[in-house]
Amino acid sequence: MFARSSANASADTRSGSRPDGGPSDRRHVALLSGDADDITDAELLEALLIFGARDRRVSHFVHELLGRFGNFGEVIVQTPVRLSEVPGLDERVGMLFRAVRFAATRLAQQKASERPILSSSKALIRYCRIAMAHEQTERLRILFLDRKNVLIADEVQQTGTIDHTPVYPREIIKRALELNASALILVHNHPSGDPTPSHADIAITIRIAESARHLGIEIHDHLVIGKGRHTSFKTLGLL
Repeated sequence: MFARSSANASADTRSGSRPDGGPSDRRHVALLSGDADDITDAELLEALLIFGARDRRVSHFVHELLGRFGNFGEVIVQTPVRLSEVPGLDERVGMLFRAVRFAATRLAQQKASERPILSSSKALIRYCRIAMAHEQTERLRILFLDRKNVLIADEVQQTGTIDHTPVYPREIIKRALELNASALILVHNHPSGDPTPSHADIAITIRIAESARHLGIEIHDHLVIGKGRHTSFKTLGLL
C-alpha cells in the first residue's frame, strides 16, 4: 500500500503530504518505526481515517472532529451516532474508533495483570484511565483479587448517569463471594473530569468496606478517575 512511483514520491516529498490528504511520508516512517512521540492529535487521526473513511477528504474530517470534540481522546470515545453528525463519515469510522479504544484497553488491562496488581500500581492507574477517563456517564468497576492480590475478574458493576451511579453493596459482596475473592478495588469515573470524591462516594465506600470486612474481604482502595487525574481513597486516608 505504501509503494508509489518515484515521480509521485518526489512530488509528495516536496509538498510534505499525500495526494489523498493523509499523513506525510515522515509521519508514516514515525508510525512504522515506533518513534512517534511527537505525532499530534490531528496527525494520528489522519492515520486512522485513511483506513476508515470512504470519502477521502481526510484533513477536512480531522478538522471537523477536533473542532467538535476537542482532542484525540474525546474523538475516539464518541458514539457512532455522534460521529455521524459529521457529514461524510459513516459507520466504518465508528467501528474503527471502537476497535482502537478496545485494543488500547485490552493492552493496558493485560499489562496491569502481569503480576500481583498492588505491585504494579502505575499499570493499574494507566489501565483505569484508558478504560474510564473519557466515559460520558459514571461507571462503577470492581477488580476482584485472590489471596495473592492477583486479578480474578474485572467487571463493570453499574452504569449510571453523567453524575450518579447507583451502588448496591449487597450485590458487590455477593459477587465477591461467588468469585471467592479475598479483596476488592473499587473504581469509578467522574465525567466532569474532577476526581474529588463526593460525600456520597465516601459514604457508600464506608458501607461497602464495613460489609466486606465482616466476611473477611478487604477493600484495598477506591479510585476515582477524572480526565488526566485520579484520586485514591487509600492515599487520602479514607480507607
